[in-house]
Amino acid sequence: MAADAVTTAFFTHPLGDGAVLMPRTAQIAEAYHAVLVANNERLARWEPWAVAVPEPDGTREFLEQAAHGWLAGTQLPVAIGVAVPGGGYRIVGSLGLRIGRTESRAELGYWIDADHEGRGLVRRGAEVLIEHAFGPLGMDRVELTAEVGNLRSRALAERLGFTEVGVEPAAIVFPTGSRDRVRYALTAADWRAARP
Repeated sequence: MAADAVTTAFFTHPLGDGAVLMPRTAQIAEAYHAVLVANNERLARWEPWAVAVPEPDGTREFLEQAAHGWLAGTQLPVAIGVAVPGGGYRIVGSLGLRIGRTESRAELGYWIDADHEGRGLVRRGAEVLIEHAFGPLGMDRVELTAEVGNLRSRALAERLGFTEVGVEPAAIVFPTGSRDRVRYALTAADWRAARP
């Protein structure tokens, strides 16, 4: 089995076409690290956290912190997996919610493997997390941000029904300098109004 695949997952949520969401925990550290490294250069164009190539121990620690956040109710971290022949899943991306209960809002984040862009996996996964945010979590608002030049991420935000609420000048700090960040928001009322 490939290095970016996991043989079992404690829990999965189907996305269709053999794709699933699974908990983003240390159980999938090796596979998650492999796909993260494979996409590092591409992700570093948009995300300061990806500028340095991650070390395996750093990835495992990041996943352990995400799992603790899940247990504490401050995060909902999931990975996207696609079924592979012979069983198991290949990790191809990541989604997550940072949950602010006192503000009744969550922030959505995501990335996808270059070979799996344009297949609707992030959109379908994001819809699951947004529905959970406005349903069981009882949030009033979900936000997301993107570097202003990240047109794919911005287009996805708009397809999901988010509204651009402003540009934050020099809000993302890279080693080469600061860049502007655009913020999007989606309210529970707007989400419900747009659903069939």
